[in-house]
Amino acid sequence: MITESLSPLSQALTLPCGATLKNRIAKSAMSDSLGDGAGNPTNEQIRLYERWALGGLALSIIGEVQGTPHFAEKPGNLILSNHSDRNLFERLATAGTANSAQLWLQLGHAGAMADAPISTPKGPSALDLPGLSCAALSLDEILALPAEFAHTASLSKQFGFGGVELHAAHGFLLNQFLSPLFNKREDAYGGSLHNRMRLLLEVIEAVRNAVGPEFPVGIKLNATDQLEGGFEEDESLQVVAALDKTSIDLIDISGGTYFPGAASSSDRAGSGPYFLSFAARSRKKTTIPLMVTGGFKTLSQAERAVSEGNVDVVGLARALVVDPELPSYWLSGQHGEPQFPRFKNPPEGGVTAWYTMQLTRHAKGETALSPHDLEEAIAAYEIRDEARRRIWKSKLS
Repeated sequence: MITESLSPLSQALTLPCGATLKNRIAKSAMSDSLGDGAGNPTNEQIRLYERWALGGLALSIIGEVQGTPHFAEKPGNLILSNHSDRNLFERLATAGTANSAQLWLQLGHAGAMADAPISTPKGPSALDLPGLSCAALSLDEILALPAEFAHTASLSKQFGFGGVELHAAHGFLLNQFLSPLFNKREDAYGGSLHNRMRLLLEVIEAVRNAVGPEFPVGIKLNATDQLEGGFEEDESLQVVAALDKTSIDLIDISGGTYFPGAASSSDRAGSGPYFLSFAARSRKKTTIPLMVTGGFKTLSQAERAVSEGNVDVVGLARALVVDPELPSYWLSGQHGEPQFPRFKNPPEGGVTAWYTMQLTRHAKGETALSPHDLEEAIAAYEIRDEARRRIWKSKLS
């Protein structure tokens, strides 16, 4: 029987900035869609992150927190700006640090993938594709982005959050600049990989200058876009090597995009973690701690990943939707494995809708959904998004 003292998951991890994670289990960023439609946290969201913290993990990351209302991914996103409700954000920050956990904000900008009903999507280049149309950001708009991210990071620190993660994965803006599929620019921000990673490195520098040397700054990076003509592993390794020369504290490795019609990594079939081989290659390029998100389904998989030395932190997402208390079982040596639902021929986006509404049930203290509730969950998800779009337009347009 594995005991807490022997489990590699129970060991603390000190980040380069000096902050310490109490163990090696993190809740990866998900778009929980629990904002109030005007960019502020809700009581349900505050309760959910407290529950996850009490469940034993070391770190939770809140997905897609926007700096402005102009390029949101969903109408349930949070917006952290000078106009935010400080009291609600501070309550969220406090709740998420229960039980000595840390709560970070993932700083997002959806760019070309911004929700069109509440945004005017813009990416590195203009695109007119089936299901995806956007204008190109001007050079002046690009030059303003590092300061925008830095300001949001500074507010994160002021409001009591433990750190930030820059979202450069899953087809959102910083990933779009890295990807030759999205980035067709011919200026200093396009063309060679050196140019395509320029904005990312400028954002990192601006954020670090804004928050100081002791505040954790992580990054979520795609190993691959999993799209033909997109950002691939060999290029991502070059970005990892460049990150090694920065002040980043944690590289969170994931993959895939939310490009219309593309399968996300979390929807793909598989029995184990998705990106461990890429983490092993990355380990040769950097000494920065590595987190891998995606595909961890058993305690043995998580322990093996850390004990083999290529992964420092295990990122769990849907596993913590199925069982919010899972870390406490694993750290006490119990082989409680999450029971993932199985769906028969779900529509595109349907599985994401089910998991998102399952989060809502946890946040409200309601009974859990079953896989048979898929149609009900999709309908509730769409109705809520439409209601929050109306709030967004009335208050933020």
